[in-house]
Amino acid sequence: MSSKKSPKHSFEDSLKRLEAIVESLEQGSVPLDEAVELYEEGILLAKECGEKLKTTELKIKKLTKDINGQFQLTDSDAE
Repeated sequence: MSSKKSPKHSFEDSLKRLEAIVESLEQGSVPLDEAVELYEEGILLAKECGEKLKTTELKIKKLTKDINGQFQLTDSDAE
């Protein structure tokens, strides 16, 4: 029932699924074919989570111009 191309889920759902996959693989009781499928799904989920974190980080940061006209990357909540 695992899908290699999972639809986009929330970060939390993706992370929970990734943790479940890691736990299953660490137990070592999964047949080889299923382990490979779980591994592939885990790689996709890890990539998806990484992209979501990067997107979120970019939303939190912004470019500002200092007094000399140079651009700086600052946190959006910085004064």
